[in-house]
Amino acid sequence: MTISQEQFDDLLGRTALAALFYFPEVTVENGEYRIQDDVEYCLQPVVGLPAADVERLGQAVARAIADPTAYRSELLALVVELAPPPSE
Repeated sequence: MTISQEQFDDLLGRTALAALFYFPEVTVENGEYRIQDDVEYCLQPVVGLPAADVERLGQAVARAIADPTAYRSELLALVVELAPPPSE
């Protein structure tokens, strides 16, 4: 299955939204929040990728949610690697 650029764009948008609302204090105080739930939500648009790529993306998404400033470039580089080249 080929994943389109639009699907990868959706993944990036979802990750940005999850990062915007991420508060580590909630985990400490509440205990119900799991970053993995946000990661699974973010990965929904790219269902069908090989398992190894999903694992790599999941790890990059989790880091980008928790610390976007430090890890957004890593996530973008991985998306560029996995996404199809833009059509001209």
